[in-house]
Amino acid sequence: MIDFTLRKYRELLGSLLKKGYKFITFEQYCDLVSSPNSHIPSSPYIILRHDVDLKAANSLAVAEIENELGIKASYYFRVVAESNQPEVIRAIAELGHEIGYHYEDMALANGNVDEAYVHFQKQLDYFRSYYPVRTICMHGAPTSKWDGKDLWKKYDYRALGVIGEPYFD
Repeated sequence: MIDFTLRKYRELLGSLLKKGYKFITFEQYCDLVSSPNSHIPSSPYIILRHDVDLKAANSLAVAEIENELGIKASYYFRVVAESNQPEVIRAIAELGHEIGYHYEDMALANGNVDEAYVHFQKQLDYFRSYYPVRTICMHGAPTSKWDGKDLWKKYDYRALGVIGEPYFD
């Protein structure tokens, strides 16, 4: 039987820590690979990322466990109400975790790339009111015919101070 409880998640993280794994955020990873004087940890490491799609409160419970264990992770929030819970975003940021934008602007703009870009900028600014967002991650939007990554065929997220997007970096 598969066990997806918080207790099992804590056990998993504890086992990985005991095996010597280091945990880094995606933002930390991007900083490491872009700096000529930095290097990737020599010990095994995990880039721990969570996409907050529907149940933001569950993400806070996970973030609290990680914090207790001294682990920092990346949390990517969508603009939909189920994900975009200001009190949860604020609490996770206050625990020292990275906050990022889990964007789906092409779907929300019905494929209009210019409208999607304006919406993206507005939402990025919104999430930056909680954390200095430097990484983003596309949300799949499986019911949409629009690929969110197509936004970057015309625009450059780096021009907005974004240093990484997992599908590209």
